[in-house]
Amino acid sequence: MTNDILKYLPYKSSFLFVDNISSLDENGVVGDYTLKSNSYFYEDHFPGNPVTPGVIITEIMAQIGLVVLGIHLMLSGAQKDIIMDEGSFPLLTSTDVSFFKMVLPGEKVTVTSKKQYFRFGKLKCLIAMHNESGEPVAKGVFSGIIKNAVKKDQ
Repeated sequence: MTNDILKYLPYKSSFLFVDNISSLDENGVVGDYTLKSNSYFYEDHFPGNPVTPGVIITEIMAQIGLVVLGIHLMLSGAQKDIIMDEGSFPLLTSTDVSFFKMVLPGEKVTVTSKKQYFRFGKLKCLIAMHNESGEPVAKGVFSGIIKNAVKKDQ
């Protein structure tokens, strides 16, 4: 079951931005998240006219599109010579994101990620976010590594 992967995510509930994974394989992932209207960042961004900050949109894309896929690839043994140990965790290293629409409190967004490559513990993905109407919200290229991953022969 694809949602079993969620137990491996290294986030606490206040910073977990993944509700559901609907598709997951070695080439990509599709998942969604509904923005909670009472989330802490809406109080001050912007008072009386709350809008989801771009950094939160980026984080949602990274958690679903890069971290979930990276953990899946490591657990599936896709990287034969590198393994995750108990101290390992996925780490975002670079992004290049374009934003197209605002995301408001209570909106559900869907993230689709397609793997560009995964080698030497580094993952690069093309990630897109759409709103419930199917309109593009943001897209970009994300890269990350598995921090503290170790070679099998060590």
